[in-house]
Amino acid sequence: MTAERLAPLFITIGLFVVWEVACVAFDMPSYVLPRPSEVFAEMWHFKGAIFFNSLQTLWTTLAGFVIAIGFGLALGVFIGWSRTIYNGLYPVMVGFNSIPKVAIVPILVLWFGVGAVPAILTAFLISFFPIVVNVATGLATLEPEMEDVLRALGASKLEIMTKVGIPRSMPYFFGSLKIAITLAFVGAIISETIAANSGLGHLMLQAQANFEVPLVFGCLIALAILGIAMYAIFALLEQHMTGWAFRSGINAG
Repeated sequence: MTAERLAPLFITIGLFVVWEVACVAFDMPSYVLPRPSEVFAEMWHFKGAIFFNSLQTLWTTLAGFVIAIGFGLALGVFIGWSRTIYNGLYPVMVGFNSIPKVAIVPILVLWFGVGAVPAILTAFLISFFPIVVNVATGLATLEPEMEDVLRALGASKLEIMTKVGIPRSMPYFFGSLKIAITLAFVGAIISETIAANSGLGHLMLQAQANFEVPLVFGCLIALAILGIAMYAIFALLEQHMTGWAFRSGINAG
C-alpha cells in the first residue's frame, strides 16, 4: 500500500492525537470537549446502541437517497431536454432548494407522524437537487454545433439525447451522487433530532439531554464513518462507470 493511500489514515490519527493533547494541555472538562480516548471508551460502552441506531440512520438515508436518484435523474433529463424547459423550471428549483429543510420537517411530521417516513423524505428532499442540476447541466451544455451536425445526418431529438446527451451527462450524474449521499445523511439526522424514535440523531438528542457529551461525539464519529464509507462506494462507482471521462489521469476518488 502506497504512502498516498495511507495519507488519509495518518492525517486522521494525527488529528485525534492533536485533539487529545490539546484537551490535556488546556485541562478541558469532558462536558465541554471530551478527549478522543473518552469518546472511544464511550463508543465501546454503548456499542450496541450506536450500532442499532447507525443501521436505522443508514437505511432511512439510503431509502431517501434511492428515491432522490430516480426522481433527480428523471427531472434532470426533463429539465435538460430543451432550453425553454430549462429556463422555466430552473429558477423554481433554485427557489425550492433555498427553503431550509429543517423548516419542512414539522410539516412532514404533521402529515406522516413521528418515525422513519419524515427522515426518509427529508433525506430525499435535501439530496435530489444536486442530481437534478448536474444531469440538467450535462444535457443543456451539449454543443449546438454537434446537435446541428446530428440533425443534418437525420437524427431525431430523442436519438440525440439517448445516444449523445444522456451518455455525455453521466460523469455529471455520478459526480453528483458523491455530494448527494452526504446531504442525505444531513437530512436524515435533521429529521431524527426533531421527530424520531431511533437513529443516530435521536441518540444524540438523548445523550445531550443526559449531559453525556462523549456519547454525542461518539455518534458524530459513527456518522462520519458512515458518510465516508458511502462516499467511497460512490466514488468507486463513478470511477468504474465513467472512468473514460477522466483523460488527465485524475480519477474520481
